[in-house]
Amino acid sequence: MRFKGPTALLALAALAVGAHAENITGAILIKKKLTRRSVTPAVSVYQRGTIVQLGEDTPSDPLAFERSRVVIYLEGPAPAGALPAVNPVPQVAQLDRRFSPDLLVIQAGSTVSFPNMDPIFHNIFSLSKAKSFDLGSYDRGQTRKVLFPKPGIVDVYCHLHPNMAATIVVTPNRWYARADGSGRYRIPDVPPGQYTVVAWHKYAGFFRKTIVVEAGHDSVADFFIPLEANDNQEVPIKDHAVDVGNNQ
Repeated sequence: MRFKGPTALLALAALAVGAHAENITGAILIKKKLTRRSVTPAVSVYQRGTIVQLGEDTPSDPLAFERSRVVIYLEGPAPAGALPAVNPVPQVAQLDRRFSPDLLVIQAGSTVSFPNMDPIFHNIFSLSKAKSFDLGSYDRGQTRKVLFPKPGIVDVYCHLHPNMAATIVVTPNRWYARADGSGRYRIPDVPPGQYTVVAWHKYAGFFRKTIVVEAGHDSVADFFIPLEANDNQEVPIKDHAVDVGNNQ
């Protein structure tokens, strides 16, 4: 049977709920640094009250860091009858004048907690198309929660601290993964069918490949980021405002 269109593909996958699910695995190849360097003073000379030093990351392997920033997911909404992933409420904490983590992946319909762990006020907000919000100012020990009902890329900032930035990738279904430092990833329990696999990196954009998952066999989707000459993967969409999946 041949399937067409990402929405129809995942809808038809519901027919295979009872079938033997397989894995989608692959490798992310990145040969150069992509993330832009952020230059921020340690403490603003205008800051009042408690001084909170800015936390820093010191990745020992810049390319491993870049590979670990790639999110991979299946395009299209979850099929009818497919159960959502059951996870504790994820959180993006405010700690040392930074977001921790600064990259989070969730399924559409999830709620995220934003606890303040600093002895200063923060004011978390987003103006993203997929989800806009403004949590107002709140102090240490307090938290706010936000529901993310539809897929998309959500950039999160703090009104009070311009250096603070995080990204929440809201996927259209529960089939997603993040690559590890070596570039390997695994999306488990995928029903047989034809799918569009999407790889996303904040500074490289979206990359797509079409694969077929067959019963009894794992499927492989490797991605070269960014594209190189003679690569046969599909052309990336580099517009950071493009939503993930279908926003309905």
